[in-house]
Amino acid sequence: MLPKKILVCSDFSENSVQARITATQYAKVFNAELLILHVMSNRLMGYPNLAAKAPKEMALIEEHIWEGVNEELELLANDCLREIEEVRTFSRTGEAADEIVRFAREEEADLIVMGTHGWTGVRHLVMGSTAENVVRNSPCPVLTVRSRMGL
Repeated sequence: MLPKKILVCSDFSENSVQARITATQYAKVFNAELLILHVMSNRLMGYPNLAAKAPKEMALIEEHIWEGVNEELELLANDCLREIEEVRTFSRTGEAADEIVRFAREEEADLIVMGTHGWTGVRHLVMGSTAENVVRNSPCPVLTVRSRMGL
């Protein structure tokens, strides 16, 4: 089966650059649509259950964060559009692995491409592995691209 929808996950870090380049190359070769997804952790937003009691400044900060996310996604999409014709961007809030898997199901992605830090040992235990959780629960194949940053 040749992929027609490729989902690439980006956290805007250097770690995700090689995954985006790889996903773009695959999309070009397979003439596939590229979906770029950014998931912002709930933890960055503080306590969602207390949102009504949060100061107005918090809402303004959140608004600025989302503006930045949308600007970054637009830059990534424009960069990818130099190589391929179909690119769409999306953003979500939640636990990254859960949202990536949920999104892949909703969009019926044929392939997920994502970066991994390649951490092992205690660092892996402390930091966890979004990529590992996505691989375990994904409805489609997952291509992990190891970053040199984790070495």
